Amino acid sequence: MATMPVAGLPPTRTDHVADLVVRNAKVYTGDSVRPQAGALAIKDGRITVVGDDADVAALISPRTQVVDALGRCVVPGLNDSHLHVIRGGLNYVLELRWDGVPTLRQALAMLREQSARTPKGQWVRVVGGWSADQFAEKRLPTLAELNAAASETPVFVLHLYQSALMNRAALKAAGYTKATPDPKGGQIVRGRDGEPTGMLLAAPSALVLYSTLAAAPTLQGEDLKTSTRHFLRELNRFGLTSAIDAAGGSQNFPDNYATVIDLARDGQLSLRIGYHLFTQTPGQEIDDLRRWIDMVKPGDGDEWLRLNGAGENLIWSAGDFENFTEPRPELAADYEKSLEEAVRLLMENGWGFRLHATYDETIRRDLNVFEKLAAEGLFPGGNRWLFDHAETVSRDSLDRIAALGGALSVQNRMSFQGEAFVRRYGSGAAAEAPPVRAMLDHGLTVGGGTDATRVSSYNPWVALHWLVTGRTVGDLTIYPPENRVRRETALTMYTHAGAHLTGEQNVKGVLKPGYYGDLALLSDDYFSVSEQDIPHIEAVLTVTGGRIVYAAAEYEGMDEAIPAIHPAWSPVAHYGGYQATVKPSISGARQAELLGQAVAESEQHRQWRAQRGFAPETPTAIFDTCFVL
Repeated sequence: MATMPVAGLPPTRTDHVADLVVRNAKVYTGDSVRPQAGALAIKDGRITVVGDDADVAALISPRTQVVDALGRCVVPGLNDSHLHVIRGGLNYVLELRWDGVPTLRQALAMLREQSARTPKGQWVRVVGGWSADQFAEKRLPTLAELNAAASETPVFVLHLYQSALMNRAALKAAGYTKATPDPKGGQIVRGRDGEPTGMLLAAPSALVLYSTLAAAPTLQGEDLKTSTRHFLRELNRFGLTSAIDAAGGSQNFPDNYATVIDLARDGQLSLRIGYHLFTQTPGQEIDDLRRWIDMVKPGDGDEWLRLNGAGENLIWSAGDFENFTEPRPELAADYEKSLEEAVRLLMENGWGFRLHATYDETIRRDLNVFEKLAAEGLFPGGNRWLFDHAETVSRDSLDRIAALGGALSVQNRMSFQGEAFVRRYGSGAAAEAPPVRAMLDHGLTVGGGTDATRVSSYNPWVALHWLVTGRTVGDLTIYPPENRVRRETALTMYTHAGAHLTGEQNVKGVLKPGYYGDLALLSDDYFSVSEQDIPHIEAVLTVTGGRIVYAAAEYEGMDEAIPAIHPAWSPVAHYGGYQATVKPSISGARQAELLGQAVAESEQHRQWRAQRGFAPETPTAIFDTCFVL
């Protein structure tokens, strides 16, 4: 059935009409057959045409949403291959984010203001996404500063996997006293009188940090959905359209997955999630795995929410905590027996898995188990499996991973902890922690990610900057050129490689016909901006499945409406999430130039108003005592 001509366009068959067209763009497709394009069309959530403006013109009808990209760069939607997105969403609106904050002075001012508006019984919590090295002051806040900023409201500040700071009100709320024993693997720092000072140390286990955080009040009911939707919108802000959830402690299945399941059922997810199941209780891991195998299987779900496998924790005794301010942990001498039982159970039942492993010493022991099972035909057995993190993996271990059909997911934890790693192990060891180029040279699939939200920031452009430049958020160069990657390679790690890790490489991560309509229209051209500006890139338009899920700048208001943030005192309601700052390239002389342009435009505007009688002919004198002689 034809439509009537509109604005000079000929009638178009409705079965060919696009739902969304992006034109006048610089499209990087990620497709080797056609790497560049100027336009694309999406119908029913999938890309139908990739070409030039002329190629999509015939697909436009009155009901087609047409986006003029204004010459901006378009890339495939980003995919964080290791993000704690489900847990992050359940807590997002309760957290004060220091992600991107440039000075400790600003961070403390935010904390002070938030403390004043936080109601009695609630906490102010800063939970990851920042490092002391990002601050101009290059230090943590002191306990005295925390107590001065908030005397009555409990304050909990988590710093990486290393430590947490608590003011006196938080110590009281958490029940810490002189009689409280140190937990296993952690330390409650005490004064001369034996009373807790407010400093908690991971020594090296972060469980003391997380168990303390668990004492804070949580969201309930509809607030969980609202919080999750705002977190997903925040991720969309940076062009993310997919994430692989690595689960985590206190993330029980199915209870703590109910919110995203409900949102998926109602069509309210703006981010595709492939999730994992993480064993929760030491000594009960095999029981957990058997229970889940009877309940669900990998692939269950749909293109928006689907089970990917088990992990990143399979057995607790194999977890090598990565607090680089502490020595490498010595793991139990016999954990291989439990790991073998867990992996055998998974592989025999068609379950893939991901496994947390920071150090090569752990990876070698794990590979011994896998090679034993390979002798029985279980590796490679068609089930996807991978190591997460792998900062100190050796070349020999990479050979063994490749032989067993494994993959890797690396995160920019070193951009937040690189200085601590250098202090402990030296710059030589840090230069290949992790050896990203060697991983790629071995032909391994290597997905890029952040491990947000409790350590690194969820901003993917910070991670891409790390891959490309080898620099930390504190501006320390830790990788030589031979362990950095090209911008195209880094982007592939953050798009198509992540799709491989979930078995979706034929529908996701590339802009080509038949693939999901997932893309990001960027504020700056990733391929041409100065390296120092890469962390400052954001999306001005993000599309997931043909839906505009985030819109800013000229496109503001085009995205889907979501409920207002609740509770109203939420830190996110006042500060937002990631704190954007001025791009480094817009500094010094360039800032002065822009200021001059603004002054000139202001004077032109004053003259325009004066000519129409809206302002006096003579500018009003400015009185400033600073300039009185």
